[in-house]
Amino acid sequence: MDKSCTLLVHYDKGTPAVAKEIKEALEGNDVEAKVDAMKKAVMLLLNGETIPQLFITIIRYVLPSEDHTIQKLLLLYLELIEKTDSKGKVLPEMILICQNLRNNLMHPNEYIRGVTLRFLCRLKETEIVEPLTPSVLQNLEHRHPFVRRNAILAIMSIYKLPNGDQLFVDAPEMIEKALSSEQDPSAKRNAFLMLFTCAEERAVNYLLSNVDKVSDWNESLQMVVLELIRSVCKTKPAEKGKYIKIIISLLSATSSAVIYECAGTLVSLSSAPTAIRAAANTYCQLLLSQSDNNVKLILLDRLSELKTLHRDIMVELIIDVLRALSSPNLDIRRKTLDIALDLITHHNINEVVQMLKKEVVKTQSGELEKNGEYRQMLIQAIHACAVKFPEVASTVVHLLMDFLGDSNVASALDVVAFVREIIETNPKLRVSIITRLLDTFYQIRAGKVCPCALWIIGEYCLSLSEVESGISTIKQCLGELPFYSVSEESEPTETSNKIQPTSSAMVSSRKPVILADGTYATQSAASETTFSTPAVVQGSVTSGNLRTLLLTGDFFLGAVVACTLTKLVLRLEEVQPSKTEVNKTATQALLIMVSILQLGQSPASPHPIDNDSYERIVLCIKLLCHRNDEMKRIWLESCRQSFVKMISEKQLTEMAELKAKTQTTNAQPDDLIDFFHLKSRKGMSQLELEDQVQDDLKRATGEFTKDENDANKLNRILQLTGFSDPVYAEAYVTVHHYDIALEVTVINRTKETLQNMCLELATMGDLKLVERPQNYSLAPETSMQIKANIKVSSTETGVIFGNIVYETSNVMERNVVVLNDIHIDIMDYISPAVCTEAAFRTMWAEFEWENKVAVNTTIQNEREFLDHIIKSTNMKCLTAPSAIEGECGFLAANLYAKSVFGEDALVNVSIEKQTDGTLSGYIRIRSKTQGIALSLGDKITLKQKGSS
Repeated sequence: MDKSCTLLVHYDKGTPAVAKEIKEALEGNDVEAKVDAMKKAVMLLLNGETIPQLFITIIRYVLPSEDHTIQKLLLLYLELIEKTDSKGKVLPEMILICQNLRNNLMHPNEYIRGVTLRFLCRLKETEIVEPLTPSVLQNLEHRHPFVRRNAILAIMSIYKLPNGDQLFVDAPEMIEKALSSEQDPSAKRNAFLMLFTCAEERAVNYLLSNVDKVSDWNESLQMVVLELIRSVCKTKPAEKGKYIKIIISLLSATSSAVIYECAGTLVSLSSAPTAIRAAANTYCQLLLSQSDNNVKLILLDRLSELKTLHRDIMVELIIDVLRALSSPNLDIRRKTLDIALDLITHHNINEVVQMLKKEVVKTQSGELEKNGEYRQMLIQAIHACAVKFPEVASTVVHLLMDFLGDSNVASALDVVAFVREIIETNPKLRVSIITRLLDTFYQIRAGKVCPCALWIIGEYCLSLSEVESGISTIKQCLGELPFYSVSEESEPTETSNKIQPTSSAMVSSRKPVILADGTYATQSAASETTFSTPAVVQGSVTSGNLRTLLLTGDFFLGAVVACTLTKLVLRLEEVQPSKTEVNKTATQALLIMVSILQLGQSPASPHPIDNDSYERIVLCIKLLCHRNDEMKRIWLESCRQSFVKMISEKQLTEMAELKAKTQTTNAQPDDLIDFFHLKSRKGMSQLELEDQVQDDLKRATGEFTKDENDANKLNRILQLTGFSDPVYAEAYVTVHHYDIALEVTVINRTKETLQNMCLELATMGDLKLVERPQNYSLAPETSMQIKANIKVSSTETGVIFGNIVYETSNVMERNVVVLNDIHIDIMDYISPAVCTEAAFRTMWAEFEWENKVAVNTTIQNEREFLDHIIKSTNMKCLTAPSAIEGECGFLAANLYAKSVFGEDALVNVSIEKQTDGTLSGYIRIRSKTQGIALSLGDKITLKQKGSS
């Protein structure tokens, strides 16, 4: 049976000490050897050894020692040894200790007295403590504060023992007397703690009689005062007004810990605007004054909680919160921005955006390595501001467009996505954005950013000058044509004379060759490249961004260039009266497209053009050669309409989520409502009045009602044994975030008393039993509850199994009842979450664990099956509803969830309807850890049939 441990000592797992060696060292006269031997004895005891043979040796040779270190180690030894027999009676040899402890309590040295009193705090045996009580009381008046403070703690511990109040009948009175005359801060704190623990009324009286002095008390004493206030206000909520005044006065304390606790206590006790404002201000001040990043993160968590409950008050402090952006830590900055974005209103939006713009500018000048990532966060924050309040878009869009050529691709992608959305939602800014984009397009160097920028140019260049500028910009960035030309067949003799030696030399050497665009080529490709190298024109450094990307083999970009040119030519046809100019431009566009196709099929390219890009470019060529009104309508109008629909869907989704967040509970019809205006206001301060108003409002709106669902509670009860077993057991399982609480009800169904009954539990998976339950005796036909706590360390399906062991009076052997297994469901730990499509793709590429589950279900409708999977796995569908509408026989959707431990779970559902009406396909799960991927896979396999 495991025992509780009162001390922890580092143990070096080397060669274990032998009891005989320890005994010899203790019997010698060498003090250092004795100290070493005592340490080894303590280590052995901590590791479960009993070593009873050492007890008498220690009594004879160690007890009389005057050395302080040995005496301290002796007390640690006495703390660890077993002091009672199997029946709970004190061992007779413990009497030998009592006299020594009494001598120590009267020792002339204050250290010996103090450590002995500290030892008494950990003694639970009343028989040993009882003869020592007079000596303990005498130490209350000792001259040294070290002795007095430990004497108070010893009295408190003894008073809390069973029948301890009989040993010290007037202990609270004595401690109160000592408290009034005590000058030492630590002793004063211990005395107040004793009154708070053992005689709360006396502690309250002392506090209220010294209200004016509380702000001058020591930090440790102020912390106990706050603990007392929390305790009293729970039992007597009507009196909290006078205590809130004390807390407000403590907010001006010098200790950061006290200020933090004050703010937390204020929030827990009161909803009055004055109190919440004071707490929020305190958190903001600490956020700026504290240097520890962990402290800052905790403070941001507190502010986030306040934001949820008291948004109106937090809105006033948004600029104070944003000052935390001065920290270089990215996690702190991310949390700060998340809080601030929820607090933006029409009144503060300009200030917030101004501050974010300053931060963006700072990221340009700084040399910090995380500047790119921080800039990306700021851009996303500004984007969110501009979407919520379109009027600020004009002040930020041009600043952000400077970062289209940012070396941080993610940051540049966010900028271009922001520009794309703003140009649609703010028609007034269209001309200035297009002009700026065309001016800065050459700076874009990222292959992922260029397609989006080209799409904007193709869709929003509407006037003649804009269309012509757009075509001109693309031509400049592509450089001279062709990109690649095959060797001239018209001069075979000269060519062969020039190139043959090079060719033969290259064939004989089997080394990789670096092409003009910086890529590697195989031998045969390299030899052909040699023929054509003179015809490859790289373009100028300032304007060849599209050319450089195409020469590296980015043919998707080539397809986007072709589509953009097609749209621009079609729009030019509408705005340009001269057909000659239109035909000339169309011819130039066709030449560019053909050149891209030629490059894609040439050996100079690192890889051949893909089929999708090839077909897309060919389609553009056909369209420009055979233009008609229907095609023009599709290319120039339908594309934009799809984008508008996507944006409106996104806004509707955000609105729906916002409404769901702001839903409040309603009061029940028969709830009592106190009318504040009919109450007496005599003697109440403004803060107390506010607090009562808020409490009444909460009661009226149903915030105090507990929606405990009894039916759900019954679902959590699991039967552990059969009805015919001599011991019946059932467990009520409560799953918290990081632990599982088991309340096991055990019923003795026999006519005999069950002795030494113990619930033995074991776990499988990432579960760990915190402590083993004790042994109990259970009378005939009675029941009892046994509680057990299990720690959870990761999101994984776990199993708890065990048995009940007991003895009866008739049979000496132990009886065992095996319990049913308790399966811990992964659904208790994951909850639906939202992430961007880009973040989903990034995580999908990075996560190394994948579980592929084949679809095997009786459900025949694709959408119905997807809804069933979402419900079964407790995940959020990231794919827009419009993307999975209609009946086409196929369905693909992405699902996302997050665990309480911060783990991400990604699921991709791809299904197809067969000719016989059944569904086939795969569900792929990816995560960073193996446990969540396997557990989710098992859950889906179990649930996908369509069973509940």
